[in-house]
Amino acid sequence: MVYTYHCTSPIGGITLASDGEALTGLWFDGQKYFGDTLGNEVTECSLPIFTETLKWLDIYFSGKEPDFTPPISLCTTPFRKAVYDILLTIPYGQTMTYGEIASILAEQQGVERMSAQAVGSAVGHNPISIIIPCHRVVGADGSLTGYAGGIDKKAAMLKLENN
Repeated sequence: MVYTYHCTSPIGGITLASDGEALTGLWFDGQKYFGDTLGNEVTECSLPIFTETLKWLDIYFSGKEPDFTPPISLCTTPFRKAVYDILLTIPYGQTMTYGEIASILAEQQGVERMSAQAVGSAVGHNPISIIIPCHRVVGADGSLTGYAGGIDKKAAMLKLENN
């Protein structure tokens, strides 16, 4: 069973998903790949994990860095999981390029190089936006390229983090 909860943020509506214990999804309304990890049986309700996530989001949208991370559970490929693990290391208020992430992955896997395009695809399919900070990934020239929730939301979050 998958549980969902809908809330609003200063930059748009958000849907949360959970397996009952951990957060399994966080999407802006209408974002690309919305609900990719949702199954057919979905029940909307309130759960402790949603309360904890809402507390995290309230802190974040108040312009502060949350000092905790709600429990998350990812059902994804090993490659995407490796990308998301790197995203979780990007400090609040800072960015990293797709190429930098690809270089880190290449080093971790002991290969000469990794595709920045493959990294971009994984970043775009991130099922737990904001908390797994895919908005902190930028193009090689620092441009705000590709954000499944919309470039306007990416820009707003980066501005919020650098206030």
